[in-house]
Amino acid sequence: MSLRVGVAGAGAMGRNHARVFSLLDGCELVAVYDQDMERAEQVAAEFGGKAVDSLDAFAAEVDAATVAVPTVAHRNVGCTLMEQGVHVLMEKPIADSLDDARALIETSKRCDRILQVGHIERFNPVMRELEDKLKEPRFIEAHRLSPFPNRSIDIGVVLDLMIHDLEIILHLVRSPVVSVDAVGVPVMTPREDIANARIRFENGCVANVTSSRISPERMRKIRVFQGDCYLSLDYQEQSAGMYRMGAGGIEKVEVNIEKDEPLKLELASFIESVNLGATPEVSGQQGADALALALEITNQIMHSPSPELSI
Repeated sequence: MSLRVGVAGAGAMGRNHARVFSLLDGCELVAVYDQDMERAEQVAAEFGGKAVDSLDAFAAEVDAATVAVPTVAHRNVGCTLMEQGVHVLMEKPIADSLDDARALIETSKRCDRILQVGHIERFNPVMRELEDKLKEPRFIEAHRLSPFPNRSIDIGVVLDLMIHDLEIILHLVRSPVVSVDAVGVPVMTPREDIANARIRFENGCVANVTSSRISPERMRKIRVFQGDCYLSLDYQEQSAGMYRMGAGGIEKVEVNIEKDEPLKLELASFIESVNLGATPEVSGQQGADALALALEITNQIMHSPSPELSI
């Protein structure tokens, strides 16, 4: 019997999840929820399922669901669904506050429901192929640049884009953060549109992370330096370069990546976790850890004093 799945939130992200759910084996897209019934009907007409504008009616139809509503509504929608027996894949960030993130995690445990957080780069084939080679990072540099999105502007670029790299870095380094130095500026919105953070870890690793949502070009790259090799990963192109020090100097190691759609791999993993009752690859706690670091960076940006220039 196929798992009954649905999508809560019929915006651009929700529509994409509905598309992939409709193509996956092992599940059936049965419902699309949005407070705007017209939007729900459009997505349901295109990919299948019943359009509903009642969250309770939606919960009655599904076993598992993506939550792709505005971040401020994550706690209410996620907790309501889990309390009614629905497993949840929560789009990132898990919430817009640590209190809300904790409430989601507690509800997941109390209701014995799976809570996975949509940090999609974990499922990018380039990361999955090379993750086992990233053993002891010493320096990490990440760049994530995007044109102005005209969506997700209820949050700044740190919670919108940088948090992808923060979660990956926390996953790779596996050491407590000891210091953060962050800067950022608003350009087209009241919140930061460009940001940079330097993060130091207890084990000595340093990460330098830059994000912009007002770039003329798209870039999603991360470079990792460690004792035995240097790796350059391009999430967008799903390509990588690996370099080692050999007898004749620096040698390039051939890396073959089997390309695939990260969202398809993410949703397939979610379905598998639900079917097996297994811990999801990106848990609620891991989502909360990434949020905590992102909020520290955002807090520094918001409260950093403007430099006084004397001319």
